[in-house]
Amino acid sequence: MTASVGTQALLSLLPIAVVALLLVILRWPASRAMPVSYLTAAALALWVWKVPVLQVTAATLKGLIVAGSLLFIIFGAILLLNTLQESGALRTIRHGLTGVTSDRRVQVIIIAWLFGAFIEGAAGFGTPAAVAVPLLVGLGFPGMAAVTAGMIIQSTPVSFGAVGTPILVGVNTGLSGDAGVRAFAEALGYTEWTDFLAMIGLKVAVLHAIAGTLVPLLVVAFMTRFFGPNRSFAEGVRVWRFALFASLAMTIPYVAAAWLLGPEFPSLLGALCGLTVVVSAARKGFLVPPPEEAWDFAPREDWPAEWTGSIDPRDPDGADERMGALKAWLPYLLVAALLVVTRLNFLPFSGWLRAWGVGFTDLFGTGVSARVEPLFLPGTVFLVVSLATFVLHGIAREGYARAWRSSLGATARASVALVFTVPMVQVFINSGSGAAGFDQMPIALADGVAALAGSAWPVFAPVIGGLGAFVAGSNTVSNMMFSLFQFGVGERIGVEPTWIVALQAVGGAAGNMICVHNVVAASAVVGLVGKEGAVIRLTLMPFLYYAFLPGAIGYAVVWSAQKGAVNLGTILAASIVVAAVVVIATLGRRGSGLHQRGQS
Repeated sequence: MTASVGTQALLSLLPIAVVALLLVILRWPASRAMPVSYLTAAALALWVWKVPVLQVTAATLKGLIVAGSLLFIIFGAILLLNTLQESGALRTIRHGLTGVTSDRRVQVIIIAWLFGAFIEGAAGFGTPAAVAVPLLVGLGFPGMAAVTAGMIIQSTPVSFGAVGTPILVGVNTGLSGDAGVRAFAEALGYTEWTDFLAMIGLKVAVLHAIAGTLVPLLVVAFMTRFFGPNRSFAEGVRVWRFALFASLAMTIPYVAAAWLLGPEFPSLLGALCGLTVVVSAARKGFLVPPPEEAWDFAPREDWPAEWTGSIDPRDPDGADERMGALKAWLPYLLVAALLVVTRLNFLPFSGWLRAWGVGFTDLFGTGVSARVEPLFLPGTVFLVVSLATFVLHGIAREGYARAWRSSLGATARASVALVFTVPMVQVFINSGSGAAGFDQMPIALADGVAALAGSAWPVFAPVIGGLGAFVAGSNTVSNMMFSLFQFGVGERIGVEPTWIVALQAVGGAAGNMICVHNVVAASAVVGLVGKEGAVIRLTLMPFLYYAFLPGAIGYAVVWSAQKGAVNLGTILAASIVVAAVVVIATLGRRGSGLHQRGQS
């Protein structure tokens, strides 16, 4: 590795290192850490990359526009939650889910893993956290437990979120402009570009299905270990049968949809099939712990203060105590329906809504552009459904006004972090074309890692995708930045490059678990501002698992012809799986023994 490449990579790492140091290690709130990270990125762009001041200004302005869109989504999600509190719908939903099971481990799998994956498939862009996380809080989960669960499931469904946008827009944009990639596709017999994308999408789905098998179990094990009264992994592992059942109920139709239908529908249809199967099975008690073994959090008064935010799932005076289940769930059904019909391209609604927008092209002559389509944002869906709920649930005017006031206050508290986080991202991404002649910072960082990794690159390819999503806050943007780079590295080391692109897409999805502005947004929805570093510390281990298991499998696949079926990747993948099985078996036996002693 030349000094130039190494120096650029180290310098490019600085804004990320600042986030890791201040937010994760020193435990600063994002409202303090992200301004420092923004200043670091801006200083590097101006004085090392020698990017013109107007370009940094344009990137910052674009970041502020995107931050405004995120705050609108956050406000809509909080308003819907507060509206449901005022009407008493959350009480009915809570009682209804308790009727299926009072076990919080089963509830979190149904709401976070399955319902969250369905919303991801429909809308993407962090919307599952805006829907599933406040619903969990409304059911009585600690805010930090809800956010952690919402972040961990932001992995398997993400590559096919928003009806396939990370593949159809992210990978497509990253690869389609290169003549060499198109020639490669035609040489493989893919005369239709969409068929080539679908082939990559199927590889992505297979890798996700393998890694995603343990995600529901990770969610419940982390919940019982870090938020349970006994701080026990074993209590979560004890529901491993139900967790694996719920995982396969989603991932099997998910892979089938990728194979038969293409990148638009794996998450949407996989989660819908999973919801239907798992909820029906749970109602019949299939693999669900009996009521006497149901797991719950400690009493609310025993929770540490940092677990809860400013949004309190109370049942206000005057709320409807006799509301039926269908009426209570109707707002969430409307949200899901509106998100689906406004995202399907074969319906006209998407075009109608996106036609009305405000755009800024070539800001200050820099080539940086930004566009806002407010009617298409999920925030508008939340707002419309909140207004409909106000009428349908007969909420008193003073109660609805209270919901608006508290929602505006919670959104304002989240604004400081986001108005620095997103501009930092945009400066980082738009740092190319400077007088120094360096590549933009993300590419410089990836070049440095590739030079170090050599033939072992497949193991690290998902990590680069994850870092892209960590910084950019989007699997789609990560795929745009790195797909062509990943394809080129695959060619240089002599392996099938579409597998490397698939690893990029999987890593980019996993990066959503630790993405700063996603964590800030999800935390803000439940009023948990200032605890973002604590959430990232909890989701870091699941991210590493989700990045390195597909990386090991990818290495085993691409090098199998040259290095045999047993190679470094096979050994790494087998080690990870064996370690997971041993841990599950050990903790499962320990948890069973503890339970039996407790019953005696």
